[in-house]
Amino acid sequence: MNLRDQVIAALKKVYDPEMPVNIYELGLIYGCSVDDAGQAAIRMTLTAPNCPVAGSLPADVERAVRAVPGVTDVKLELTFDPPWTKDRMSEAAKLALGIEDIIPIARLRR
Repeated sequence: MNLRDQVIAALKKVYDPEMPVNIYELGLIYGCSVDDAGQAAIRMTLTAPNCPVAGSLPADVERAVRAVPGVTDVKLELTFDPPWTKDRMSEAAKLALGIEDIIPIARLRR
């Protein structure tokens, strides 16, 4: 597993305390890259600007990424552009949260 994949695996262990789905599957991670020197760049959002964990979740993300062996530095950018919507969630996350529209209607008509 390359370093970027290890960082993503670490991100999948971070949960928004209000939802039983990790932040990666929720679609809160807008970008993740790791350069050859081990510097990780994470671009993320929150479900809403006034999210109760706005003060703690980014720090949890940075801590999780820094703990990955081989990561030398973390640059975390918190953004609200574009705003998060449920469309960013994986199908697994939608299923876990009981959100509708996880199976396109065309697949149901077969």
